[in-house]
Parts: sequence; structure tokens; C-alpha cells
Amino acid sequence: MTVKTGFLSRLTKWARLHSPWVLHFNTGACNGCDIEILDALTPRYDIERFGIKLKATPRHADILLCSGPVNNQSAKRLRRIYEQMPSPKFVLAIGTCACSGGVFRGCYNIHAGVDTEIPVDAYIAGCPVKPEAIIDAVAKLIAKLEAA
Repeated sequence: MTVKTGFLSRLTKWARLHSPWVLHFNTGACNGCDIEILDALTPRYDIERFGIKLKATPRHADILLCSGPVNNQSAKRLRRIYEQMPSPKFVLAIGTCACSGGVFRGCYNIHAGVDTEIPVDAYIAGCPVKPEAIIDAVAKLIAKLEAA
């Protein structure tokens, strides 16, 4: 039974390395970073050439792309989505707002960055973030997944 388990774990790791699936969650951003995330998925940048595919369900996603500051309304949803993702899971905080709260930090309903609610593996600062930076961060997370 350990041979099957070892083979299955190696097969799962191979599949995750060659086809990581991402889930995009907007926690309350101004849509600047959202547009750049979607731009990375267009044929101009073509993130799918690395096997990366956008999924609509957290149960199939390996990497969570978060944009925007965490507010009172989205905090519980963000934690629930994170808990539904299978392990190993990685989180990318995209944009200044997701990293630290940005210009919205200190507002009455803003908790701050994504790391106040869930653990973050990589931060991509900028307002808005360039698609090249998003692709680079996802590629680095794939390398981290290879080591896991």
C-alpha cells in the first residue's frame, strides 16, 4: 500500500508542478490590480503557457491570488476560502492594498493587509502591479512547491 501511496503523491506533485491552478479573490480592491491579474491571463502575457489555469473553486486551486485590503465583510470569506483549499496551498498578496492596506489603511472597516487573516507566501507591491511581476511571483511559488 505504501508503493501506491508513494506513486500517488509523486503523481500529485508532478501535476501541481506542471499545471498549478490559481484562484483570484478580491477582498475589496479598486479593481486596478484585478485588471492586471486578468491581463496576465490574456494572450498578450499568456500565463497558461506555464500550465497555470484560473479556477473558480477553492477546492481545486493551489495558489490563492488576493488583491485589495481586507475589510469586515471579506475577512470571514477569505478565511473560509483559504480553509477550503487543499494542502500545500500558497497565497500571493497582490498590490499595496493586499500587502499592507495601502491608502485604505486606518479606515473604519479595514483590517489591513491579507496577512492579518491568513498566512501569505509572497508579496507583490505596487499600485497597480504589473502582469510580469505576477507571472514572476507565481513561477517562484511553483519552484517553492517543487521543494515542498
